[in-house]
Amino acid sequence: MVNILDKIIANKRLEVERQKQQYSINDIMRFIVDSVEKPKSFKEALISSPTGIIAEFKRRSPSRDWIFKDAKVEDVIPLYSQNGASAISVLTDMDFFGGNLVDLEKARSLTKTPLLRKDFVIDEYQLYQAAWKGASAILLIASALSIEQTKQLAKEAKELSLDVLLEIHNEQELAHINDQVDVVGVNNRNLGTFVTDVQISFDLADKIPSEFVKISESGISQPQTVIDLQSVGYKGFLMGENFMKTANPGKALEDFITQLR
Repeated sequence: MVNILDKIIANKRLEVERQKQQYSINDIMRFIVDSVEKPKSFKEALISSPTGIIAEFKRRSPSRDWIFKDAKVEDVIPLYSQNGASAISVLTDMDFFGGNLVDLEKARSLTKTPLLRKDFVIDEYQLYQAAWKGASAILLIASALSIEQTKQLAKEAKELSLDVLLEIHNEQELAHINDQVDVVGVNNRNLGTFVTDVQISFDLADKIPSEFVKISESGISQPQTVIDLQSVGYKGFLMGENFMKTANPGKALEDFITQLR
C-alpha cells in the first residue's frame, strides 16, 4: 500500500524547488518588510475564544477527492470571520488539496481573523512565503519531519513572528514538542492511510504538557464531540470538510456554533 504522506512530501520537495526559481528568500524578505501590519496571534485567538473553532478553506483532499471544487475565497472567508471562527486554516497545496498561496494572500486581504497556512512544510523557504502572504501561523507535521528539523523550523518561524502549530498523531511523536511550539494539534486522521478516529485525541489529551494550547484536528462533525474534547483540555478544533461539503460553508459554521452554544 502506498503511503500517501510519502507521496505528498516527495511532490512537495519538487514544488518548493520550482518556487525557489521564481523568488529567492532575499526577494521575499524585501516583500515582508513592505507588507501590511503584523497578523493577530493564532495562539491568543484560541485561548480567548469560547468555541475555538478553526474553520478550514479546503477544496479537496486525497481521502475524498473534490469537496467543493469551485469554492472561492471571497465567498467563504468573510463569512467564516463574521460567523464566529476563532481562526481560519487555508490549504495552500495545489496538487492534493486544490489550494495555493494566492488563496492565503486573498484571505488576508478579506479578514483580520488569524490565518493558518496549512501545508506540508519541509523547508524554511515555506516559512518566508507564509509570512509574506499574511499567515499568522504555520503547521509543522511531526510525521513529515525529524525531531531536529521540527526544532529548527519552529525556531525560524518564531523569528518571522509566526506562531507554530505542531501536529502529532501518536505518542511517539510527542518527542517533537519543543519550547518554540505554541500549539500542539492531534490529527485524528492517519496521514499515511487517511483513516480517521477521534479517539486518538482523547488518548493523547493528558500526555501533552499542560503549558501548550491543545487542538484536535479532523473527523469532528458533532457539537457534542467538541464539548467532550473541551472537557479533557482542548481549546481548538480544526474543521474543514464538515463545512466545505455544504453549499454555504459560512452558514454551516454559523449553524454549528449555534448548536455548540
